[in-house]
Parts: sequence; C-alpha cells; structure tokens
Amino acid sequence: MERTLALIAKAHQGDKEARNTLVEENIGLVYTIVRRFLGRGIEMEDLVQIGSIGLIKAIDKFDLSFEVRFSTYAVPMIAGEIKRFLRDDGMIKVSRSLKENALKVFTARERLEKRLGREPAMQELSEETGLSGEDIVMAIESATEVDSIYRTIYQGDGNAISLADRLEEKDNPNERLLDHMVLQEVMATLEEREKRLIEMRYFEEKTQNQVAAALSMTQVQVSRMEKKILKKMRGRFF
Repeated sequence: MERTLALIAKAHQGDKEARNTLVEENIGLVYTIVRRFLGRGIEMEDLVQIGSIGLIKAIDKFDLSFEVRFSTYAVPMIAGEIKRFLRDDGMIKVSRSLKENALKVFTARERLEKRLGREPAMQELSEETGLSGEDIVMAIESATEVDSIYRTIYQGDGNAISLADRLEEKDNPNERLLDHMVLQEVMATLEEREKRLIEMRYFEEKTQNQVAAALSMTQVQVSRMEKKILKKMRGRFF
C-alpha cells in the first residue's frame, strides 16, 4: 500500500517510469474487469486498451488523502471507461449512404403525411424519394434504435442504471466479488451509526421508519442522514 502511494506521488510529479510501473502492476485488475464485458462484439484486446485508459485516469486522479486502497478507487474508473466506450461506440455501424437515405425517407414521409392527411404507402414513399421499396426498408431499419441491454432503465440521483448493470449484479460472479471488495472498504470508512443505517436500509431492507425507531431518530433525520452517507460513499468511488 505504501509503495503504491509512493509510486502515485511520483507519477503525479511527472515520473513516467512510476506511472508505467503502476499500470504494469495493476493490469491484472483491468483483465478481471474486462472479462465481465466479453461476448459483446468487441475484442478482448480492445477492451483491455480501453480499460487501461481508465486505470491511467485513476492513477492521475487519485487523491493521496483518500482513505481507501488504490484498487478500490480504480475499479469503478476502469469499468466506467469501458461502459462509456460500449455506449458511445454504438451497437450497429451504418454507412453514410444509408443515413442519407433514412433522412430522405423521414423527410418525405412528413411531407406526404401533411399533404395526404394519413400515413403514406410504400409506393408513394418510393415515388416521392426515388428510392426502391427495398432501399426504403433498409433506410428505416438503419435508423431504428437498437433495444440494447445498455439502454437506461432507471435514472436517479444522477446515476443511470442499465439492464446490463442489473444483469451483471445478479449473474456475474467476478462483478459480485469486485463489488464486495469495494463495498467492504467503503463501509469500513463509515462511522458506526452510519454503517448501521446502511446495513438496515440496504441489507436488512428496513423502511426509514423502522430504522428511525431502531436508532431513536425521526424519519426525516434518517432520510437526511441516508442521503449524506450515500453521497459520501459515491465520493469514495469517483
């Protein structure tokens, strides 16, 4: 731990050798995280490169005053970099000509709907755009949003949760292990009363009223304290 902190301090001072050493010593962490994203059409080597970018960002942004292990801080940074790549890279690549045809079809459809007062038929769209029926179908399909497991299913407190996140939580043993490691270290930084509140709310699934009764607090106090604790815990991750 002390050696890692010393290397990070040197890296922050511009020591490239120290930075490279940190990357080499923590690349196993990248591979562990990458395994949970395999089978999604991206080569493992490419994912490792993206994950390594997250690792380097973690090295550069790690605050030496943090009371957590570097690995605890690096895990969400690496996973987040890979998730952003998968989300921003898109699931289906579409040629420029298809994109242009899609725009032409949708523009023509709007014109015809206003003119005819109804949904235009395929033949009418074909005459309006000069495209064949097959080209029109391909153009429309190319512009259809993919129903992806990365689509956000819940958004709250600024955190987007996708179906993939929920599935990984349930089905991926590597992810559960990593989450457990991170959670253990973050929980250890909480005061005893804070730790007990989180345990009751998220592990024992008690209501705020039940927690309030157990801790001799009001429901409003529990609500405020819970928000404060969760904000503190998120701060340990990013």
